[in-house]
Amino acid sequence: MQFESYDPEPQGFYDELFLNKNQPRPEGQPLVERIHALPAGELLLRQEAAQKAMYKLGATFNVYGADGAEDRIFPFDVIPRIVAVAEWEYLERGLKQRIHALNLFIDDIYHDQKIVADGKIPAELIQSATGFLKPCIGLNPPKGVWCHITGTDLVRDRDGQWYVLEDNMRCPSGISYVLENRRVMKTTFPQVFAKMRIQPVDEYPSHLLETLLHLVPDHVENPTVVVLTPGIYNSAYFEHSFLAQQMGIELVEGQDLVVVDGYLQMRTTKGLQRVDVIYRRIDDTFLDPTVFQADSMLGVPGLMEVYEAGRVAIANAPGTGVADDKVIYAYVPEMIRYYLGEEPILFNVPTYLCWQPKDLAYVLENLDKLVVKSANEAGGYGMLVGPHSTKEQQQEFAQKIKANPRNYIAQPTLCLSRVPTLIGEQIEGCHVDLRPYILYGSDIYVHPGGLTRVALKKGSLVVNSSQGGGSKDTWVLY
Repeated sequence: MQFESYDPEPQGFYDELFLNKNQPRPEGQPLVERIHALPAGELLLRQEAAQKAMYKLGATFNVYGADGAEDRIFPFDVIPRIVAVAEWEYLERGLKQRIHALNLFIDDIYHDQKIVADGKIPAELIQSATGFLKPCIGLNPPKGVWCHITGTDLVRDRDGQWYVLEDNMRCPSGISYVLENRRVMKTTFPQVFAKMRIQPVDEYPSHLLETLLHLVPDHVENPTVVVLTPGIYNSAYFEHSFLAQQMGIELVEGQDLVVVDGYLQMRTTKGLQRVDVIYRRIDDTFLDPTVFQADSMLGVPGLMEVYEAGRVAIANAPGTGVADDKVIYAYVPEMIRYYLGEEPILFNVPTYLCWQPKDLAYVLENLDKLVVKSANEAGGYGMLVGPHSTKEQQQEFAQKIKANPRNYIAQPTLCLSRVPTLIGEQIEGCHVDLRPYILYGSDIYVHPGGLTRVALKKGSLVVNSSQGGGSKDTWVLY
């Protein structure tokens, strides 16, 4: 099984591995040569071996509402995505700029709201954002950093231009698959790794731990850091336990923590132990039932009081979810200009805001051509892909938009780039996105590569695992 029959050109999609039929991009030439040199059927055998390896590693996810809510293996494809060094340097600059501006924005709206006073973003959008938490007004997170861990979703259009699809700052997931994908690929294509200069990814846990320890006051010796998980039924529980193990720290649930004598304490077999930093993998409003959702069983009563007193650090800081709002996303280019005095390096996808009457009229007239998204849904839910929808679905969404215009945006249907992918016994072009991970500690660090998610359903543009997507290893070259 080689690439002779693979045609990268149909319908004008940008192909990540080939310039045209039988002509690989220069950075992908060694990989293509190696795959061509494999005996007949060998690539398929390596694909099967790789998927079995992922199963043994336990790289699973859980789909809420699925029958039995069973753990599922995240589908994996052995043909990697390759990013040339010049492209990666461009993305790295753009992501650092974007995260810097977003951090300044979050800090501003929980303090003076200068960007609102200066008319750059309407006050009503901030006040109506579900992620804007009034109990966080006036908070001062350690070192002035709100968004310590970010997963920013990127896509490429038919011209090869990169766009930011959305920002994920509450509890971005997926990095565990990046690390496990690489482990599997090193055993699948060891000769290619020996020949190509591929940036390593296995240093992420040490960078993450360094980012978390940066939040500890200088006078604290031997600080304790924990990962706070909602528990085994969370869709990303594998990742929570994986990262805790990789960093050598405790994985805890809310019931393992208690506030005593003004400090956050962890219950252990040897008694209570003070906790200095929480890497939280639960949403903001579950953190403390005395401040947010009173019925939350996942958080810790009194946690926010300890946080406000500066006796514990939380990453990401409570309140960062406001920047995940897809309506506020549309204003990030203006944030970059406002806070940094710079032009954006990375572009947003052009976005129609349904709360604006002119945009609303256009969206309602063109539902069959647009992608419509709810402002705060994730995982491929709460969206309409116009060209792949029925008239009934369009009418249903029209009613939802009219009932709550603030809650919806619309974007043109991008011709997402494709990467050759094994579908059954054939190599076909499948659409992909990319989620790089950015850590904000003493400086801003962009992890080389990221999670390449691939739409495994023929013709689909939805890459989310809960909607039938899988993943690929992402090779960033030196």
